[in-house]
Amino acid sequence: MDIKKFSTLFPFGSHLCREPMPEMSELKRDMENLKRHGFNLVKLQEHWMLDEPAEGQYDFSRLEELIDFAKKLELAVYLGLTCQQAPHWLWEKYPDARMVGKNGLPLTYTANWTLPADGKPGPCPDHPGVVEAENRFLRRLVAVLGKYENLVVWNTWQEIGYWAEGIAGQSVCYCPYTLNFFRRYLQEKYQDLDRLNHCWKTRYTDWRFITPGRQVNPYFEIQTLEWNYFMENVQTAACLKRRCQVIKETDPLPRPVFAHKGSPLIGSAVDWTYARCQDFLGSSNYPAWSRSHPWDDGSPRGEERPDKHYSLHAEIYDGCVLKFDYLRSCQVEGQPVWAAEFQGGPAVSGLHQGRTPSGKDIRRWVLSCLSSGVTGICFWVTRAEIAPPEINGFSLLDSTGETTERFEEASRLAQVLNRLPALFNQPNQEPATVGIIVDEWNYQGCRLFDRAEGHLVYNLRTWHRLLWENNLPVDFLSLSHSPERLSRYQVLILPFPLFLSRESGKKLLEYVNRGGNLISGPCPGRLSEYGFCQRRELSPEAENLFGVNHASLTLVAEPGGKSRWSFPEWTWGEFLKPEWLTGTGPLAGQRLWPYFYLETFSCQAATPCLMYRGKTAGSRLKHNKGSAWLLGTFASYGVTAYRRKENVSFLLTLLRLCGVTPDYSGKLIRRRRAGGKHQVWFFTNPGRKKVTEKIDVTGWSKVETLWGEKLSVEKGTVILAVRPLEVTALVLTQ
Repeated sequence: MDIKKFSTLFPFGSHLCREPMPEMSELKRDMENLKRHGFNLVKLQEHWMLDEPAEGQYDFSRLEELIDFAKKLELAVYLGLTCQQAPHWLWEKYPDARMVGKNGLPLTYTANWTLPADGKPGPCPDHPGVVEAENRFLRRLVAVLGKYENLVVWNTWQEIGYWAEGIAGQSVCYCPYTLNFFRRYLQEKYQDLDRLNHCWKTRYTDWRFITPGRQVNPYFEIQTLEWNYFMENVQTAACLKRRCQVIKETDPLPRPVFAHKGSPLIGSAVDWTYARCQDFLGSSNYPAWSRSHPWDDGSPRGEERPDKHYSLHAEIYDGCVLKFDYLRSCQVEGQPVWAAEFQGGPAVSGLHQGRTPSGKDIRRWVLSCLSSGVTGICFWVTRAEIAPPEINGFSLLDSTGETTERFEEASRLAQVLNRLPALFNQPNQEPATVGIIVDEWNYQGCRLFDRAEGHLVYNLRTWHRLLWENNLPVDFLSLSHSPERLSRYQVLILPFPLFLSRESGKKLLEYVNRGGNLISGPCPGRLSEYGFCQRRELSPEAENLFGVNHASLTLVAEPGGKSRWSFPEWTWGEFLKPEWLTGTGPLAGQRLWPYFYLETFSCQAATPCLMYRGKTAGSRLKHNKGSAWLLGTFASYGVTAYRRKENVSFLLTLLRLCGVTPDYSGKLIRRRRAGGKHQVWFFTNPGRKKVTEKIDVTGWSKVETLWGEKLSVEKGTVILAVRPLEVTALVLTQ
């Protein structure tokens, strides 16, 4: 199998095993089994520590043997690098290559093993000796393995990040090399020290005096905000770019290079950064390895056991749909969307044994991810883990035996997806008219405020949930995009813009002037981009954009005196007793329940659209052909927390006023992908009862299930019955 042949297939594979030195006979037997069952790809994991045990002495013979064996089976190979697993000679040669923690001490983890964290945090990638050694190793590896045409993709970082907080209890890296890199970044950003001092309200006399804060529990300060932004968006990104460049300069074939996250970071735009450091960005996906959001109705509290329906729904939504809508949105247009690690068996952590996925689970997860635009899937792992931290977990196969129910279902999916690869191996999601804005600077600022990050993320999540449940196609958009790119969307949602820079305010105003509709949550620009309070409690750009002045801001009590997100009161009278806000003007007849904050405004150029006891709690300002809407509360929380159907009605009415309506009406959730003469329509039943609906297929010559079963079309409709929490798909042909 060569690269061109691989590009015509849907990449559907499995990681052979995590262990660095498994029995070759076992691996080959599992590869043959994968091939028999319709898989077309295997992932192999490289270990720098094992492949260059002494400086300049390379041994890729095991990898070569496996890649060559895969070639004979016509299996493609996906090679994952674990450069954090540096060899012992490197640590001995460069003792100052160890990453340094916040306490100023070097981290000493150098175990010759993939667990607990693939060698993370590894040596500092800013150390010149490490850079030279790693680059030399990568060039040799690519030169040797690059001759195999069935090796079709390189992965430079398995689950991007250093994970030092979990491994060593503190963040990294505070070594001289990274601190100097940080200062160079600041010099490039601010140009001169006087400008930095003006923006930060400081009086540094030399760049070398600038250092990030090292508090155990960070309090907000601009130095820490800049440092966090730098480490995630500049320092880590530089390492990704370097590895990608070295591989591309050495590779004899134009193979794609990517890396993958443990999970997209909802609320942050760092994934937009990483997606541009190589050809594309992937993500792991373990839908049954986390609990649901604790603020949701139905989420277990205290010692309650999880409700089955709620938990399986969360696996669909949080574990698949939200995650891959986010990952798809962050890619450069036209690039793949890979589930680079996909849960194949029970999640295990020590003595905690998760449930073993059924065939229905595998099908539900895969189809949900496909509905969000996934173009490639690789299961983790083929054969059960043997390392103690993940004992006997995660795999499609058990410790012994050649098949399982989940393996057979994955096999069936593999064969089906490659029946129509043009539908599934290309980014071809239906166009969205609504975009949810993600602002990295706002995210980094919110991280340093008590609970602000949680509210930012929940705002994004509940807006997205509203749109998903009501058949409104949606993308996430980084605020770093150009006004032209933003203007493709009829509506942009700005959920909780606590930090709003002048540049961002101007960009949003340009979007509205071009005819767009902006819907914002409360507190736009309450803090400047440098973290200082605005004297008028709204930024000048926000006042101009929305045509209002700030009047008041009050916390709102949760219903029934509960406290899913509320602060303990310091004294009496801090919380408003919630009551309905009433729509006015174009939203007359609607009402809205307030959540967390209630901000009121004094309208200048704007007109009220939402009232609280005679005060303006929401406004609208028309700019040329567009409108800027400002809501003084977290209106979307009512979609999932203390649910209010009135909030859903209010927000859908607001979207309709902005020209956005659902593209499918019914109890089922429909999502579409198109390729060639075909479309695939995914239908999800999120409810507790079976749903039967008539599906309009007028204009399509053939309608069949994903499994190839032809359906009867009568008067341009087919009857579709979907059981609770089932995801099904129809393939339509012109």
